[in-house]
Amino acid sequence: MASLGWRKLLFASALIFFLIPLSPQVNSAKDNSTQPGRKHWAFQPLKKPRIPQVRDRDWVRNPIDAFVLAGLEAQGMRPNPEAGARALLRRIHLDLAGFPPTPSEQETFLQDTSEKSLVRIIDDLLARPSDGERWGRHWLDLVRYAETNGYERDASRPEVWRYRDYVIRAFNEDKPYDRFILEQLAGDELVDASGETMIATGYYRLGPWDDEPADPKEDRMDQLDDIVSTTALVFMGLSLGCARCHDHKFDALTMEDYYRMVAIFNPLQRPTNGRTELVLPAGSPAQVAALARRDQKMAELQKLAAAAKKKDGTYPAEIEKAIQSLRREVPDLPRGYFMIEPSPKAPDTHVLRRGKVSRPGKKVEPGFPAVLVKKDPAFPAPGKRTSLRRLTLARWLASPDHPLTARVIVNRVWQQHFGQGLVRTPSDFGIKGQPPTHPELLDWLASWFVEHGWSLKKLHRLILSSNTYRQSAKRDQVAAAKDPENKLLWRFPYRRLEVEAIRDSVLAVSGQLNRTMYGPSMFPHVPKDALAGSSDPDKIWKESNEREASRRTIYAFSKRSMVVPLLEVLDVCDTVRSTDRRLVTTVAPQALMLFNGDFINRQARHFARRLEKETGRDPGKQIERAFTLALCRPPTDKEKQVMVQYLQRETNHITNETGLEVNGARHRALAQLCRVILNLNEFVYSD
Repeated sequence: MASLGWRKLLFASALIFFLIPLSPQVNSAKDNSTQPGRKHWAFQPLKKPRIPQVRDRDWVRNPIDAFVLAGLEAQGMRPNPEAGARALLRRIHLDLAGFPPTPSEQETFLQDTSEKSLVRIIDDLLARPSDGERWGRHWLDLVRYAETNGYERDASRPEVWRYRDYVIRAFNEDKPYDRFILEQLAGDELVDASGETMIATGYYRLGPWDDEPADPKEDRMDQLDDIVSTTALVFMGLSLGCARCHDHKFDALTMEDYYRMVAIFNPLQRPTNGRTELVLPAGSPAQVAALARRDQKMAELQKLAAAAKKKDGTYPAEIEKAIQSLRREVPDLPRGYFMIEPSPKAPDTHVLRRGKVSRPGKKVEPGFPAVLVKKDPAFPAPGKRTSLRRLTLARWLASPDHPLTARVIVNRVWQQHFGQGLVRTPSDFGIKGQPPTHPELLDWLASWFVEHGWSLKKLHRLILSSNTYRQSAKRDQVAAAKDPENKLLWRFPYRRLEVEAIRDSVLAVSGQLNRTMYGPSMFPHVPKDALAGSSDPDKIWKESNEREASRRTIYAFSKRSMVVPLLEVLDVCDTVRSTDRRLVTTVAPQALMLFNGDFINRQARHFARRLEKETGRDPGKQIERAFTLALCRPPTDKEKQVMVQYLQRETNHITNETGLEVNGARHRALAQLCRVILNLNEFVYSD
């Protein structure tokens, strides 16, 4: 009887499974204005709200403060006082550059802490190349950037670092965000397509790729799924990928919505030769065509030369001159890692029952989620080179009228400055995502952002100029009782730096930071034990020399199957999928890595030599300089006293244990002190 009951249950479950609708109830050819779910807050048209009136007008530096203070006053609360000058300067440098200010920068600001001086510092940092390196890393998290394919072989990807460099340059040039979208999604379809915009489309090719799939057709669908899911998450904050096998369980997103988006990307192909990944010339269509004609002429000349050599026994000099002349007339183009549309005629796309390529359903045309458009868009006829479907999508996403695009990116910028977004689920603006803590502020910022040319640097300047950003991180017991999660923004959050900022700060403080930008990635030191489990430990990681390995962490080679231990233990992002917010863990291996690891110990020795060079052998001056470099403040009298005593004890201990002469023992003791300073919580937290 029990067996019969289970059979009935299984039969019922299977029946329910197969009765779930395989396609949406909305006819894509009809008016979509009554689409269910359209009333959700994130799908409403973007309108700029009025700035609220507040009682304490003196606290309001710009409209951000008015929105925040209005929420606090409604709860009978007050914002924290402004952070001290040193703390604020360090916070701004860590946010915009990714490492602390130099002693000279600290001294200059402390001589003039006026509003005008602070704004000048913000503008200066925004104009530095370090800004693109700092904020480019946040974008690479979102687009699942890595330099290998993943899976078992995890082969390296040629020239993929050019996409990383494109992102850094785009942030440094303050490329308008709407243009940033166009170039990455349709850089090859733009009228002014160039080598830069071709490299930008490398965005599509960043996801994991199985070069030995068991089922190539299923793998092809998985690649398209990666593109659709990532694009929806990154640019719209929607989990559209959940609709591959069935209508979305919570949001008004259907299977047909999903496969209409698949149809937009379906013409893309990955250039390969069997298992080998190929790179292509990155240039304008005219440049690429000219290069192809040049290569054809060169091939013909080389063929003639080969025939002549076989018959005269020598390589004709005039042919070599002709080849060199062709090279001068039409120089080589950089090679780029991106997908292409081999034909402007797009392949058919079908809804796949249960998401399986073996179960095709109705044919669908390209389109956008019905809940976001009142009527279906008109896709143009194919162009000469491509289908132009991605350009249509990119223009829709980059439109000021899109309800999600500006809201999503403004929220991401806010999150990186405050640790939490106004929407605390930054890639889920759907029903199951958290609603904004300050909806009017979010809409005001998004509207302001569009009005100001989609400029990210202007947005940074606005946020950093607010009193909301300049609050201290001090904890107030009364306020914490009312708002323990700081949703009302009554204080600046106390948060740990990301691993890139920690490592870069260590290098900056030790004096070893190599500011070389762009180009192929470097390979930081990896302990042999971490490589021992590899099938080919001698070849898996070609370690760079120390000078090269001291470049900023954004230039570290990103291998999916073998993450640098220091980066992994300090919560570097997952490169398999889009990462909208990194985990922040507190585990024992972090302390062990930061205190006993080779990197920190090596940098502590460099730090000690720097102190000796800059201050001589006076322990008091060494300690003062160390605190200024690492923590942007002088030591307290107690801290200084304790550390001077420690240096003396440790020097004596080393002398007695090793027989080293005094100066050598003092250096070792100072290096140990430097290691302690680099391990202080104060060093790895922004405030």
